[in-house]
Amino acid sequence: MEERRSARTGTVSGLALLAGGTAVAAVAGGSHSAFATILLGLLTVGLGHALIVEIRRQARRRAPGGWGRTDTVNAVLLACWAEAALVLTIVAGPLPLRLVGGGLAAAYAGSCGFFVTERRRAVAADADTPLPARVPAEPGP
Repeated sequence: MEERRSARTGTVSGLALLAGGTAVAAVAGGSHSAFATILLGLLTVGLGHALIVEIRRQARRRAPGGWGRTDTVNAVLLACWAEAALVLTIVAGPLPLRLVGGGLAAAYAGSCGFFVTERRRAVAADADTPLPARVPAEPGP
């Protein structure tokens, strides 16, 4: 079944921030119990999976114009989150927070590269297969 979703920027960026914020909260949120830390870690994994699925959907959608403004915005935002996580790694104090920041920087940079690669492949595949012609509806009686 063909994907009919339009291009969106908020979903990819929002999921990226939710996953990163949850990961940071798991290690820097104060005195958590082990159960709370594990639960936040599992929530982070779930949000990371949702982020990858949304990146895949946005990158593989069929768009008649090829690479568009929303694609650029998605790639730039993911790169900005990678940069922000890298700054968190450098500036943050405790070792667990630095490790999470480094992991987030790598994950955001990887997801940005994944989005750009998949989107370029989808645009190239769309260029090879023409869009179906639109047939006007027949006038009614």
